[in-house]
Amino acid sequence: MTLMHSDPWSMLSRWQEEIQRLRDSRLFGSGSGDGDGTSIATSRWVPAVDILEEPERFVLLADVPGVPPEDIEITMEDGVLTLKGERRDVAAHADVARRVERQGGTFHRRFALPDGVDADRVSAKGRHGVLEVSIPKVEHAKPRRIEVQG
Repeated sequence: MTLMHSDPWSMLSRWQEEIQRLRDSRLFGSGSGDGDGTSIATSRWVPAVDILEEPERFVLLADVPGVPPEDIEITMEDGVLTLKGERRDVAAHADVARRVERQGGTFHRRFALPDGVDADRVSAKGRHGVLEVSIPKVEHAKPRRIEVQG
């Protein structure tokens, strides 16, 4: 008789991740017109992204550990910022790997930006596995306070 080790908690975790991925693809669309197309799952992993709004710019922060800068492509077209890249899959070296939990593959994320961004001055830098994309606002898009005269 062969004994098999079963870890119900890891199964539950994988199930929750799959449910979350499906929920995200429904909420954010898959680029087929059923949402704003901000998340396209083209692999087993999609980098987590935060988008911040500052007075002078928008900042997009993407977790891309293990992805070299030369493997990341950023484009801006018609108000849509696109991130594409690839993280090498450790499982390809199965002969030396004992346990593989980090997923690899290509990713493709799209973000519809609001009007009033300066597409010509978008810049990006990577540091400690975090990609920071700075999207400046155009001068007229910055809010200004209007005093009410009494």
